[in-house]
Amino acid sequence: MHDHRKLGRELDLFDTDPLMGAGLPYWLPDGAIVRHTLEEYVREAERAAGYRHVYSPVLGKRDLYETSGHWDHYREDMFPPMDLGAEQVVLRPSLCPHHALIYRSRSHSYRELPLRIAELGGMYRAELSGVLGGLTRVRAIHLNDAHIFCTLEQAVEEARAALALIARAYADLGIRDSRYRLSLPGEGGKYVADPRLWRRATALLQEVLDSSGIDGSGIDYEAAEGEAAFYGPKIDVQITDPAGRESTLSTVQIDFHQPERFDLHYIGPDGAKHRPVMVHRSVIGSVERAVAHLLEEHGGAFPTWLAPVQLVVLPIAQAQEERAHEVVRRAVARGLRAEVSGPGDGTLGARVRAARLVPYQAVIGDREADAGLAAVRLRDGRRPGAVPVAELLERIAARAADRGAELWPAA
Repeated sequence: MHDHRKLGRELDLFDTDPLMGAGLPYWLPDGAIVRHTLEEYVREAERAAGYRHVYSPVLGKRDLYETSGHWDHYREDMFPPMDLGAEQVVLRPSLCPHHALIYRSRSHSYRELPLRIAELGGMYRAELSGVLGGLTRVRAIHLNDAHIFCTLEQAVEEARAALALIARAYADLGIRDSRYRLSLPGEGGKYVADPRLWRRATALLQEVLDSSGIDGSGIDYEAAEGEAAFYGPKIDVQITDPAGRESTLSTVQIDFHQPERFDLHYIGPDGAKHRPVMVHRSVIGSVERAVAHLLEEHGGAFPTWLAPVQLVVLPIAQAQEERAHEVVRRAVARGLRAEVSGPGDGTLGARVRAARLVPYQAVIGDREADAGLAAVRLRDGRRPGAVPVAELLERIAARAADRGAELWPAA
């Protein structure tokens, strides 16, 4: 069983400092590589699915969150307002109000819908010190968020496509989803009081779940009261860590509330104004929680495409160091992440052990250096033998490109 907090520090991925503050981790170079690679993967997947990316500020006027309903229903989880002249501004707890304003800034025709906008943006929540832990509960969150503005008739298909996008991402990342949950409101004043909108949104999400999965045969799910967002129900994809603790990583929501609050509309084929539906979805949730889960799921042995270092080159003696650096230069030119671990870093055995989580090791002695070969060692313990350097780099590049789990598939 792995603890991402311990692994993250041992592998120099992230850390914290009391002077920076609790719940505010910083990313070290190797951790930044993992994070950047994950972010680019999500952006690429979103672009292929028809999303357009935006940036929005991490601050907003208090009035913005009063309009969205966050101030009334979510204030306890927000940081206090800051006085800025005659105005008050707040660190945003969510990206959806900003995306509603981006939609509202231009007029839209029904021909433009569905309009899918995405952002990997920062948001801030005033978590209590007692619940903070590693990357799973933090105060500065970087959320893979998106909002789809569509017609009522398009909402189910857009939400269904979002679930399919989540499933593909989990397969590429090696994440095994635990179960699906339909999160419904509970007792108390936490939720927006509009039973009509709640019923409509819940019915649509049930239709999404009942028509998703293999061949549209439906997805098994459980309903859970008290887990909804304050403005509407949601589908939560629940994952389980190696210790058996369950958490939400990805979500899909259908929202009728915020389009009304922000008076959003599009021009229909009849020339009149119509209210769009707002579908919220997050493929990997927060980057912090996703990396924490991946660390524990893989024990730090990330898939090739996500590994901070994909290839380490090990010259046996100083005489082969220049050839080792040449191999690294060729690897980097192929877009791979590679480095040399030379005799100055210890014995060959010690260097092999230090690189045990790197997917590929290339040992170079006199024979390999003279023949343009590399003696390959794989992270899983296999030794395919000496192969031409060009072949080795081609194999690694192919595994990184197709995000395959198998390090050395049979030819």
